[in-house]
Amino acid sequence: MITQRSIEEGVAMEKGKTTPEYFEACSIIEMHDDDVKALGLVPNQLVRVTSECGSVVVKAVKGRQSLYPGLAFIPQGVWANQVVPPRTQATGEPQYSGFPVTVESVNGERRKSALELVQGAVGMWRGDQ
Repeated sequence: MITQRSIEEGVAMEKGKTTPEYFEACSIIEMHDDDVKALGLVPNQLVRVTSECGSVVVKAVKGRQSLYPGLAFIPQGVWANQVVPPRTQATGEPQYSGFPVTVESVNGERRKSALELVQGAVGMWRGDQ
């Protein structure tokens, strides 16, 4: 998986990270059509993306850019940060690109808001209780 800034994320960020526009721009995973088919997914289906350090539920969408089979993209932001490994290789920057993830369909779950994810990461979210 890779993550980086996207045009849609940048435009939505100007409106605010708690806006519906930011939510729709960033709580997604873009995948190659072959990978979507191989996983038995349909466009706009919710999936769980899991890495060595966490997981997040996002919406699987058709890639808006050229992606190779086996490569997935989540726009940089709160949702991507749930799965980005903290390793920096002495650069001071997390490993935003080139780390393995698994993608699986989910039932009965929803995408969490940026606020829910941030508060949950620091033990402050109580909305699911």
